Formats: sequence, C-alpha cells, structure tokens
Amino acid sequence: MKVLHAVTLHTPTHDFGGPTRVALNLSRGLRARGVQAAMVALGDGFDGPLPREVDGVPARLYQARHVLPRFEVSGITSPALLADARRLVRSADVVHVHLMRDLITLPIALIALQCGRPLVLQTHGMIDPTEKRVAQLVDVLGLRRVLKRADAVLHLTEQERADTAAVVAPERMAPAYRLVNGVQPQPPPAALEGPPERAEGESKAPTVLYVARVQERKRPQDFISAMPTVLAEYPEARFVLAGPDTGAMAADMLELAGTLGVGHAVEYVGALDHAEVLARLRSADVYVLPSVVEPFAVSVLEAMSVGLPVVVTRTGGLAPDVAAAGAGRVVDSRPGTDNGELVGRAVLELLDPAAHRAASRAAWELVRDGFTIDAVAGTLHGIYERVIAAH
Repeated sequence: MKVLHAVTLHTPTHDFGGPTRVALNLSRGLRARGVQAAMVALGDGFDGPLPREVDGVPARLYQARHVLPRFEVSGITSPALLADARRLVRSADVVHVHLMRDLITLPIALIALQCGRPLVLQTHGMIDPTEKRVAQLVDVLGLRRVLKRADAVLHLTEQERADTAAVVAPERMAPAYRLVNGVQPQPPPAALEGPPERAEGESKAPTVLYVARVQERKRPQDFISAMPTVLAEYPEARFVLAGPDTGAMAADMLELAGTLGVGHAVEYVGALDHAEVLARLRSADVYVLPSVVEPFAVSVLEAMSVGLPVVVTRTGGLAPDVAAAGAGRVVDSRPGTDNGELVGRAVLELLDPAAHRAASRAAWELVRDGFTIDAVAGTLHGIYERVIAAH
C-alpha cells in the first residue's frame, strides 16, 4: 500500500507544529507496518537544499512562496508543487490530506477527487463554521465539496466531528472516524520517585516547562503569570519557555515576567528540534500548556510519554484522559482572564514528591496503554483498508 500524506508546511524549527508532527508520526508508524508512506509539503526556512527525508520519512518538499502574507500559513503556496500534484496523487493508493483552508492541502484534496483516488481527510480541529468572508468563500469554492465526497474524515473528539460536519450542514459529511494522536513510546523513566524530599531549611530548584508555539491561543501569559505563586514556595525554581515565536510574543512574555518581578527566573530558548524537545521534557519537573483551545496536543502526549506530569486546561481534548488517569492537573482557562494563580497552584500540587510520583507513573502508563503511535497506526491502517475496499 502506498500512502501520500499532504500537509501544508515543514520548517527546520517546526513552526507549523501539530499537523506536520502528526503526519510524520503516522507515516513512521505506517512504515513500521510495511506501508509505503511519504509526505508532501511546502518547505521554508532552510539554508540549503530542502531535505528529501524528515525524521525517517521520505518527503517531497517544495519551496514556499508567500503570495498572500496577510493570511500567514494559509497564504503560502508553490506553483511547482501544484504542477506535480496530479502525478503525486496518482502514484498513491490512498491520499491522506491534513486539511485546512489554504493553497496547498485543499487543492491536493480536490485533485485527489478528480483523479478518483481514495481520499482521507484529517482536520486537526482547524475546520469549523466561520464568519470570515474569505473563509466562507473558500468553503463554497471547494472545502465543502471535499468534506462531502471524501472517503473518510478523521476527528480527534466528538466536538471536532460536530464542528466539521456543521460546515457542510444541512448536507451530510463523508463517513467520520475517530483517530487520536499518538507518539513514540519511551522507556520508563529511570526513577519515578519525583522531586527529592527537602530537608528542613533546604531549598530545591524544580524546572517548569512550556514547549509550544508562543501565541495567544496557547496562553503563554498564564505560564508566566503562574511564576509568582510557584516562586513563593520554591524561590529557586526555573521556568523555561520554548517554541517558535509567533508575532514577537516571546518578548512580550519576558517583559511581563519583568513587570511581575520574576524575570530572573525565566528563560526563552526559542524553537527546538524534536530531540531537543524530548531532552527538555526529560529534565523538567512539570509541563504546562494553558491553551484556551487545544484539540489534542502532541506536546502533552510527548511530555507524558517520558513520565512528566502535566498541567492542562479543561478545554483541551486530552483533559478528560489526564484527569481520569491522574497524570497531572486540569485547570480552567478563560480568555481575557489572568489564570496564572490557578496554573501556579496546580504546579505546586505536582511538585509535592508523593503527588509527583503518582502523576509521573500515571502519565507514562496512560501513553503506553492508549496513545502509542503503533496502536494509532494500526487503527489508521484499518481505515485505509476499509476505504480502499469501499472505493
């Protein structure tokens, strides 16, 4: 079986985040099962030639052209990719498009329909009803067509399925299947005993980590605003802010830390490659992702895969799993509200040695038992076989 994964963008610093990482993870999992999975995408930010392989996955990357800068990722394309798209699509048994309203994935999905290839769409929580005129025009010109005529539409949560189906309502969307995100299983942590006990009068320096795009939707300000609460109990604690900077927001976060009088305790380390992300996760004590909306964060799964307790928000797709397993703490997050104290108190709870031990083990076991890429790839392989047979 030959599968083509189409995603919008890959950069050396993983600026596009989740969809590209999911496409790579799925491709690796499928290849381990003997499936010839490859990826096509735009490439940007590379100094030399675009790579032909990414994380062990064959990749056909085309230099991104920023034709509509106002629309950011949705406004980039490549005439060369679009010229080759029909040939690439025809070479595959299944075309798996990580769909958004853009100038790459939507055209590839439309071409797959024209070529009669089995088409699987994965929306990553990016497709829902909108009041934006340009997006509504995109829906009329092609998005609704692919959502109705695809062989399968994958969703992470029931809410995502309902939101995507609402785009084509009152007409019916293509058959929907749930597919969670998965990550590579990691060996059990060398020690699950948590932060060391403090002797009387002794201080310790835990590390609290944020690894995600630094953008408003991820609420890094709640990570920074949590610092005073944690530092009041652990004055030597260190906070690491990592991830691609969106709109120079990292500088604003460092300024906020200075205004709160805690600038000395935070470091912004920029974008990290995948190996660096795992290294940071292994060396941290608590992972924090205070997003207002987060369909199914791969970074949270990767944190838990190394036994790192997490603090996530109730609106995230993984929040029920984290809460049920005891793999961390779930907090409220309200737009326009400072949620820093809530996040800080949750971090303090997880820095308690006994609580940390329990959450660390629960986090590692949760990923091992339910969110490994092998299990997810097995489910996806079955979906492919089903749509090929039905097609």
